[in-house]
Amino acid sequence: MIQNKCYCGLEKIFQDCCEPIIKGIQKAPTAESLMRSRYSAYATHQADYLLESTHISERKYYLRSEILLWATSNQWLKLEILKSTETIVEFKAYFLDSKLQKQIHHELSTFKLENGSWFYVDGKFF
Repeated sequence: MIQNKCYCGLEKIFQDCCEPIIKGIQKAPTAESLMRSRYSAYATHQADYLLESTHISERKYYLRSEILLWATSNQWLKLEILKSTETIVEFKAYFLDSKLQKQIHHELSTFKLENGSWFYVDGKFF
């Protein structure tokens, strides 16, 4: 079996890093780990997880079909965490768009801990 390094950039294999969080086997212990698992979820086209890990107050602004289209129409290259506090993560996600043009998604994301689980609330784009 081929062991793949995790999409999130940590020096762990996917099966021991983000996959257990995406599959609901374990909870993300920090906002940063949730952010990393969400990036990995885009890379592996896990739209249901991306919706479930979005705070309930924000889910109405997202459609599963649009999340899946965004995830599958891009080739996810690299995640770079620039700054991380308890509830805020600033990151750059590097990807190739559908025309194979290099793109950088630079965001300051806000997360909320509720009933022992972290959720993505919103993000400001640069």
